[in-house]
Amino acid sequence: MERLAHIPVMLEECMEGLNLKDNGIYFDGTLGGGGHSYEILRRTSAGRLVATDLDTESIARAKEKLAEFEGRFAIAHDNYKNFKYVLKENGIEAVDGILLDFGVSSFQLDDKSRGFSYNADCALDMRMNPDQSLTAKEVVNTYSEEALRRILSEYGEERFSGRIAKEIAAERKKREITRSTELIEIIERSIPKKFQQDGHPARRTFQAIRIEVNRELDDLKETVLSMARSLKKGGRIVILTFHSLEDRIVKQAFKELETDCVCDKRLPVCVCGKKKEIEIITKKPVTASARERGENPRSRSAKLRIAEKI
Repeated sequence: MERLAHIPVMLEECMEGLNLKDNGIYFDGTLGGGGHSYEILRRTSAGRLVATDLDTESIARAKEKLAEFEGRFAIAHDNYKNFKYVLKENGIEAVDGILLDFGVSSFQLDDKSRGFSYNADCALDMRMNPDQSLTAKEVVNTYSEEALRRILSEYGEERFSGRIAKEIAAERKKREITRSTELIEIIERSIPKKFQQDGHPARRTFQAIRIEVNRELDDLKETVLSMARSLKKGGRIVILTFHSLEDRIVKQAFKELETDCVCDKRLPVCVCGKKKEIEIITKKPVTASARERGENPRSRSAKLRIAEKI
């Protein structure tokens, strides 16, 4: 199996955030290359880990990486949003820590056949789970112009979403758009040159299409709420996000969990019964150090939020 470089983002900050216990039970919802999972197992001599991932290739690599800890981990080919079912299948009701890393793994970005990268000529795919049917090619060629505009605007926060959607709609009348380079050409001619100085011009569009293909934001807030409530007292939830939409949702979920009574202030006593459920450890999101940002460019947009069950 070909080995590609994979550097876990903010590894030390994540491990510190989890506040690892030697015999703790942990859930890694985004296994990826297995870097974070490996460290959880390495730093807990009797710890147990359950992990999920949608990518069968990532799971195969991770199993090799974690082989020395055989008997202490279980990996499910599933979406982290199904964590309750996965934990139940492993006889677990509550955990000491939960880790979510929403970044696209180095393996996926570097594998041209997966279609995630805008730095290579590849087929428009972008599926985290190779078994699912919806691909980037289908989104680009079959979604209405208005649907494309909305996706690029909401998921990519692309200011030129209307222009790009219009150009895509016009181009696909001439030919099917099947390659990343074809899409990049459309994006580049849609964005004025003076606005192409801040990173790759296709970055936001590719992000938006990837989110749509993989339904990355669907039920995210509800999942974070449910995960936090599945922690043991003193357990930690650690979440790494890589764009403002995800971070905003996580922030809102944490805020809801931290909020006590939500009754009308004019009422003399609380009638809602809501209690504070977590303590937010990171009042502001933690970002990668200057050194890490220099060594691992993929860490530059990372934001880390941590909360503890009370």
